[in-house]
Amino acid sequence: MDQSILIVAEHRNGVLRQVTFEAIEAANMMQPASIYIALIGDQLQDMVETLSTFAVDTIYTIEHETLTHYHPEAYDHALSIIVNECHPSGIILGHTATGRDLAPMLAATLDAGLISDVTAIEKKDDQLIITRPIYAGKAFEQKSFLQSPWILTIRPNNIPPFNRKVNQASIKTLEYTKPDSLHATIVNVVQKTAGKVDLTEAKVVIAGGRGVKSADGFKPLEELADVLNGAVGASRGACDANYCDYSLQIGQTGKVVTPEIYIACGISGAIQHVAGMSQSRMIIAINKDPEAPIFQIADYRIIGDLFEVVPLLTEEFRKVL
Repeated sequence: MDQSILIVAEHRNGVLRQVTFEAIEAANMMQPASIYIALIGDQLQDMVETLSTFAVDTIYTIEHETLTHYHPEAYDHALSIIVNECHPSGIILGHTATGRDLAPMLAATLDAGLISDVTAIEKKDDQLIITRPIYAGKAFEQKSFLQSPWILTIRPNNIPPFNRKVNQASIKTLEYTKPDSLHATIVNVVQKTAGKVDLTEAKVVIAGGRGVKSADGFKPLEELADVLNGAVGASRGACDANYCDYSLQIGQTGKVVTPEIYIACGISGAIQHVAGMSQSRMIIAINKDPEAPIFQIADYRIIGDLFEVVPLLTEEFRKVL
């Protein structure tokens, strides 16, 4: 079943996202006969050079100015061209905003099975055992594909990225014609927030809840995030209160993060929020309420005012980093 695997490379502003290298590692864990990469966009040369040194056989590129920004219908069409060229047994995408949108559309186009939000992959007796969380992270299920083609999306920060350099991969550029069936054209993309570190791939996340009290209350969190080279997130309560943009929301209806360190500041720990961060390697909770539910899942608990604790942490980390 796993004769060949196609990885859909994801990039932003001309830079490959970390989940792409994690997908390469996931593919190598499956021990297929061939590994291909699909690279779609505009001005791809630098990214092609980077990917060509990894353990893949062929990099298929489709380059067109209309593909500069992600467009679901256009990307689905481009990937169909690549799939018809290499006929992979399986396709791997990141479980990101792009991957979550594109994977089911591609599965419908190819009539393929789909398993999303994968956190672990194991091969036993030539069969893939795929693990994913269910019930808001309270349990895990293991699945296998019965036939190909199949598609899966992997959750960022769960599979270590591939970092071994190998021989040069071959490059194959395919022609792309803009389909007439597009319902919309993306002219420009305006980002409301532009953090230094992508929230879903950050190793350290500093998240604020209603306890930050205002938009200015996020400033101490941003300072700590800068020191730790991390990203700032938020609970839905903070977003609903207009303390920050919804692009920072972590939870069941927001983004799912799996950082090495998650620092929850002024977050009570509602189940909807916990669903988006419970798989963090280490959870540190700062809250004035000793009965806050977040303390039940925290590895380290700090009972105190976040406006006193966070600046102290920032000061101490500056001394050692």
